[in-house]
Amino acid sequence: MSNQTLAVESQSVPAHVAIIMDGNNRWAKKKHLPSIAGHRAGAAAVRKTVESAARCGVKVLTLFAFSSENWKRPQAEVDGLMGLFMRSLKKEAKRLNEHAIKLLVVGDKTGFSAGLQEQIALAEQATADNQGMVLAIAANYGGRWDIAQAAQTLAQQVAAGEILPSDITEEALGQHVCLAGLPELDLIIRTSGEERVSNFLLWQLAYAEFIFMPVLWPDFDGAHFEEALMTYQQRQRRYGGR
Repeated sequence: MSNQTLAVESQSVPAHVAIIMDGNNRWAKKKHLPSIAGHRAGAAAVRKTVESAARCGVKVLTLFAFSSENWKRPQAEVDGLMGLFMRSLKKEAKRLNEHAIKLLVVGDKTGFSAGLQEQIALAEQATADNQGMVLAIAANYGGRWDIAQAAQTLAQQVAAGEILPSDITEEALGQHVCLAGLPELDLIIRTSGEERVSNFLLWQLAYAEFIFMPVLWPDFDGAHFEEALMTYQQRQRRYGGR
């Protein structure tokens, strides 16, 4: 796969693309490297993909960085991931500002250390006024958690007498899930050849197109991203109709 720009049709670029960035550990294992080396290489792939998405005119790019199930991984790997997340937040805010990209971190942030929560808030604040693409990082995120926390919010409103049970509709619940207020998800990409959603954006992906690519995430680049967009542009989206 070359790095040359492919012929992506600008008039039909998906507004919202999400990526399950899979394959860091397998990439490292193939090269006889520790797992953290794969995650570092994966961080470099994130930069390339963010630049490509912004260049192509994507309005929202959501990346699955750390799932609520990833805490089950070996402690050394989790610690390495948290350190890499902290360093990336400190380092990348300036780069995001240079490209007018707004950062949004979604997920149960209370699961992170106080220091990491503070760094997340600082990075979000530093990019809050940017008017370009939104980069959403899903961290300590799970699709079932997302729906449950939205349901809890509505249940609290019912208990407070603010709304009736009959007011709980798809539209009402959709206002309280993560990424509410942003364009609906158009395309979800998963790398590494695995073909499952892994508890990612379960509510949001209802009518999204799926593309599974065999490339391991650290090897993913702008050309792969644009190839996925071209595949998406060949699809016919019917939303249940004909």
